Amino acid sequence: MRLVTYSWLAVVLALACAAIGWLGLAGWMAAAVLVASVAMHMAGNAIGTRLRETTDRDLSERRRAARLVSIASLPVSAPTHLERRSSLGLLVPVSAGIGAVCGGTAGTLALVWLTASSPAGALLGGASSAVMGGLIGFLGASFVEIVRTSLRESLAAERASLPPAGGAMAPLPRRP
Repeated sequence: MRLVTYSWLAVVLALACAAIGWLGLAGWMAAAVLVASVAMHMAGNAIGTRLRETTDRDLSERRRAARLVSIASLPVSAPTHLERRSSLGLLVPVSAGIGAVCGGTAGTLALVWLTASSPAGALLGGASSAVMGGLIGFLGASFVEIVRTSLRESLAAERASLPPAGGAMAPLPRRP
């Protein structure tokens, strides 16, 4: 490595040590996460811009035209329930509310009984536990609702594709 690289490394290390002394370890780590996220955002933006500028526009237009021709030849079917924008039902908000109540209660009680937390700290911790419980309840109920809907639609599509019962495979007559 060059001397300039070592110099920059020493400067960064000195700033990190000063930040730890000034902000504490948690503050320095938060600053490092913030700087890293800004750097990743800038890198992603630069990569995206470079990819957009180097794209072969004619090739993409030809592919789009070929895809439109191939899509036009496909039969049109009615959109499924998952393709339409619709509500997930009453199960989702109810389970999110139940999760929030359970999470808030469990978080508050755990902070009161297991730690030497002040009442304000217990309420704040309970509120954050309620948010996490509500999020877990929402995600779980959404997953269950989408799986249930997709299974119902796939079974209905499978039944629709089966041949009718009175078709070519008629049952044999019974012997007396």
